Amino acid sequence: MKNVTAEEMTAVPMTMTVQEYIPMLLMNTAFEPGTCMEFIESLTDPDVKKMAYAEYYYFSGQHEKAVEYASPYLNHENAMVRMSACLICSFANLSLNHIRDARRGLDRLQESLAQYEHADQANKALLAFIGGASRVLLHLPTDGLPNMAESIRFLPEGMRFWGCYVMAHEAYLKQEYGQSLGIVQACQSMSTKTYPIARIYLDLMGAMDAMNLRKTELAKKYFMDAWETARPDDLIEGIGEHHGLLQGLIETCMRDDWPEDYKRIIEITYRFSYGWRRIHNSDTNEEVADNLTTTEFTIAMLASRGWSNAEIAEHMRLSERTVKQHLSTVYTKLNIDKRSQLNEYMLR
Repeated sequence: MKNVTAEEMTAVPMTMTVQEYIPMLLMNTAFEPGTCMEFIESLTDPDVKKMAYAEYYYFSGQHEKAVEYASPYLNHENAMVRMSACLICSFANLSLNHIRDARRGLDRLQESLAQYEHADQANKALLAFIGGASRVLLHLPTDGLPNMAESIRFLPEGMRFWGCYVMAHEAYLKQEYGQSLGIVQACQSMSTKTYPIARIYLDLMGAMDAMNLRKTELAKKYFMDAWETARPDDLIEGIGEHHGLLQGLIETCMRDDWPEDYKRIIEITYRFSYGWRRIHNSDTNEEVADNLTTTEFTIAMLASRGWSNAEIAEHMRLSERTVKQHLSTVYTKLNIDKRSQLNEYMLR
């Protein structure tokens, strides 16, 4: 992956009118946390407003409404509207366990991406954004599409920040945690406005990186920053989606202080992970995802990454005895008898 310079991240973005339509408009718009609905209601174009509502319903975990609002635009003549609808419907239907519809959305997205072979520079940047998100987050093949790192400077500012999240996530998947964290920190240091959705996802990525670098206090700070941004508008979807990769931060930071929100986020976790396993080749063994509770999964994941029982207990605010009991249950459910065997079942 090409390194991105500060100059590229802060380049002057291209001008775009509402009629031209910015893909995933809500995700790429600056607004103060707590004013999301006010922004949506201020939109005058009825189609743009409906798509903004579709985004809001998705990012707040209301998947049925997200599909209801986005699905009429799956065949829209505007390719950017169409691809936004495909992204929203694919993810939302995945969480609803509507696997056929989710696959149909992914197929339409691939077809739309393939039509942009000879796009101009501005559209190539938008294509790189959608293609990068599709490759990294949806695991779609995007050979021949523009490179995100080379195109990011041509994107509008909010989209650029979310593009940085995609690049950081790609580095994370390659286990380049220091580089991923560096992308997050560089991007956030240059932000002059608040783009809540992009900020939530960047903070979650920073938390994931910090956990893998064994910087638990930094990880907690990133997670709480994400939660404080998400809470005013109830933008909880991203937290639920990243549960396994957050390695116990949701339990540590939320379970006691925000029990009802914690329950809703865990419900999103179960729905999303189940649908993801059905539509993709899983990064985990099917058994572990189906049989373990979220607490058992988190403890097993930490144990597989070299954490001692004492370290796990301190991180998750449990006793060592409780951690040991959970691990014993994990071994029984997975039909294994030693810690080293956990690697077969955990997220890589």
